[in-house]
This record gives sequence, C-alpha cells and structure tokens, in this order.
Amino acid sequence: MRKYLLLILILAGYLNTFAQTTPNIIVVDRNGTGHFRNIQQAIDSVRAFNPAGMVTIYIKNGVYKEKLEIPTHICNVHFIGEDKFKTIINYDDHANIRKMGTFRTYTLKICGNDITMENLTIENSAAQLGQAVALHVEGDRIVFRNCRFLGNQDTIYTGRENARQYFENCYIEGTTDFIFGPSTAWFEECQIFCKRNSYITAASTPIQIKYGYIFNRCTVTLDSLVDSEYLGRPWRAYAMTLFMNCKLPKGIKPIGWDNWKNIENEKTTRYMEFNNSGEGADVSQRVSWSKKLSAKEAKEFTIENVLSGYDKWNPTKK
Repeated sequence: MRKYLLLILILAGYLNTFAQTTPNIIVVDRNGTGHFRNIQQAIDSVRAFNPAGMVTIYIKNGVYKEKLEIPTHICNVHFIGEDKFKTIINYDDHANIRKMGTFRTYTLKICGNDITMENLTIENSAAQLGQAVALHVEGDRIVFRNCRFLGNQDTIYTGRENARQYFENCYIEGTTDFIFGPSTAWFEECQIFCKRNSYITAASTPIQIKYGYIFNRCTVTLDSLVDSEYLGRPWRAYAMTLFMNCKLPKGIKPIGWDNWKNIENEKTTRYMEFNNSGEGADVSQRVSWSKKLSAKEAKEFTIENVLSGYDKWNPTKK
C-alpha cells in the first residue's frame, strides 16, 4: 500500500512540474523540429483558460492540411506564422459534401476569446461546388494581422452576434457573400479581391446591435472578368455595412447595394458610404435606401466607438 501511495505522490509531483514548465512559446513545424508537427496538437496542449497568461504558438513555413478548431476554453493565444505566403492552413470541405451545409465547411473555427492570428494564410481550396468557409470565427476580441484568407463563396463567416473582430492589413478574396455574418468587425487597410460578378458582403447584423461591418482605408480590386460587383446584400433585415475612405474600382455597380430580392429589406438595412475614391465611388446613382454620411456623421465611426464594448477593448493599443 505504501508503495502505491509513494508512486501516486511521485506521479502527482511530475504532473505538477510539467504543468509549471509547459512553455509559453510552442513551435509547430511540419519537418519535426518543433514541439509539434500539427497545429491542432499545439492548440490541444494549451491549458484551459490558461492561468499562466498569453501563449504564443509559432508556426514554421509549410502547408498544414488541417481542419482546425480553437474551442471556447482555449483563450489568450497568439498564433504567428513564419511567412504569410508560406505558412498555409488548408482544407477543402464544401457544403455539398455529404450535405454538411455551410457552417461545417470551415478550415479554421475560432470559438475561444482573445485570439490573435498573424502572418498566416487560411485557405479553403474546395472546388466551386457550394459554400466553402475558410474562417469561421465566433470568439470575442479576435485580431487578424497581415493574414490572407483564400476561398470562393463564403470565405469569412463572422458567426456570433456581440462578438468583435479586427482585421488589419489582410488580404481577403472570394466570389459570393464572401464576408458574411452577424458579428461586429472592423477591416483596416485590407485588400478585398472579387473573383466573380456577385456580392462582397452579406451582413446579418441583429436589430439590437449598432455596428456591423466597417471597412476603413481598404482597397477593393476586381478580377479582369468582373465588371458588375455589389458592395453588399442583407442576409438579414438589419444588415449594417459601411465603406469609408476606401478605394472602389470601376466595376462596382452604380447602385451599389442589393435588397436580396426583398423590398422590405430596404426599410431596415443600414448601408453607408463616406469619402471613398476611385471610379466605383460615385454615389450619385446609389439606391435611395443607402446613405452617404456627412463628415460630422462619419466622426462616430472610430475603432474606439465600434469595438470598445463594456470592456473598452481597443486592438490597436498594446
């Protein structure tokens, strides 16, 4: 009996030592030189609601063929890729595989809070046979910097109301409704590339949520065959989207916005523009139910106002 008790005490001491020495920097390398070869293994190694503070997962160059999920109990993690063009997370599910539907097609799903992603490519490389999400994000206070999001229909799904996300200096491409969902999201100096005549956004902002999608100082570009692109259409009736200080090319439809074949949406949508430039920025023929903000009205739309919430979150401040 004493031997068993001694063994239990030794094992408990070992586990406690391991927990205390688990690194706050975890290296992932497909070539086997890091702590793990797969990103999901690194995610799973992080303690639930880690009391040790921020954990950094450094991901070396490589193509990681993984369908990743960061669960709700994994928070306060900073993912850093070695090179955004060479550190690639890829999967290829689409909605018509085994009738899985849109919301299970993700390459990366983020449910935990306080996650930062930097210098990464997140790609859904499925053939154009249905909706195919690259990023599905439900966490709050989520930051993406210098990342690339590659896909076709439904590339980025911001999937939870009252959740806040911040995209800075990111590249986002897609075909139809490729930025969609109910979250509040700020896009700062991002590159938006449209691959087909269709719709950039499909916000579903709830009626009680003041802010939906804010695009500030972004540049929209079109594939050479694209010449009829809408800024957005409302997935739900109170969709809120603002393009301000953006560069809009020729090929943006003069009317700008679509009502998703429902005239009732025109009474409730919150579509706005301010101080955009380029051939697609002419608002003289925009739909009557969209709004051109005055300089005074535009002052409301700052990162501090849009993202602060009850906790005064500002992702631009360290």
